[in-house]
Amino acid sequence: MFKIIHSQSLAPGIKRFVIEAPRIARKQKPGQFVILRIYEEGERIPVTIENAVPAKGTINIVVQSAGKTTNLLNSLETGDSILDVVGPLGKPSEIRNYGTVVVVGGGVGTAMAYPTAAALKRAGNRVLSIVGARNKELVILESEMRAVSDSLMITTDNGSYADKGFVTDKLRQLINNGTQIDLVVAVGPIVMMKAVSELTRKDNIHTVVSLNPIMIDGTGMCGGCRVLIDGQSQFACVDGPEFDGHKVNFEVLIQRNAMYCAAEQQAMEAYRENRQEYEPPSGKIGEKWATAKPVCAVQGTQR
Repeated sequence: MFKIIHSQSLAPGIKRFVIEAPRIARKQKPGQFVILRIYEEGERIPVTIENAVPAKGTINIVVQSAGKTTNLLNSLETGDSILDVVGPLGKPSEIRNYGTVVVVGGGVGTAMAYPTAAALKRAGNRVLSIVGARNKELVILESEMRAVSDSLMITTDNGSYADKGFVTDKLRQLINNGTQIDLVVAVGPIVMMKAVSELTRKDNIHTVVSLNPIMIDGTGMCGGCRVLIDGQSQFACVDGPEFDGHKVNFEVLIQRNAMYCAAEQQAMEAYRENRQEYEPPSGKIGEKWATAKPVCAVQGTQR
């Protein structure tokens, strides 16, 4: 059992959890992730580590409610517990002094981009960050990103905050203005990472994307997170999660991530109808609940 030391709402449907996990905290590096399971019959989902404090033995994760499991996770509060947290998994980000780096975070992907941006800044890079969200309410970690960036640009799809537009609009401006860019790191929705990669391909700007396909075991054994990189099959959990964006076959990635749409919708409908089966009073989650088998549990559903 992994105790939640603190939970905090960052935006509608987005929460940060500080979890007691001393072994993971000691080993974690930027770009790595954990796989967690809330209860015995629940699915395993990958979540990027936003931050770690080895001295306190804690790690931070940021979770957006999207499917049954993430909705269930975000129902937990300070003092509750998570059954399993396994990690750190995946290869760390390649941190060195590139020169000028543009870090692009889309939506909750900003929480995944933040530790890499901070590490790149510590390595002596000039860090230009672009953060995008659908609207003002969903802009997260603005102060954290500003603290590790030489410049921070924010966009919202509807123009309710900062500049109206997409992250690619700001990146295109930088390129068109003649900014010397040595590396682009993009983390967020697949369509956003694809658009960033296509934009930088024209100018041959090295681009790294962090992929989050469906995962189960996190060791490369199940094959669920298979991605096509430069025409070759690789596994995001052990070969990634970061890959050269110009080599990723995004069409295959989109197709594979859509394979369980029907099951995901079924799980969410069952969750809404039987929510009381999942959500005990805050602070009273213990081993009995974590090992229970709710009647509407559906394996392999959307995170």
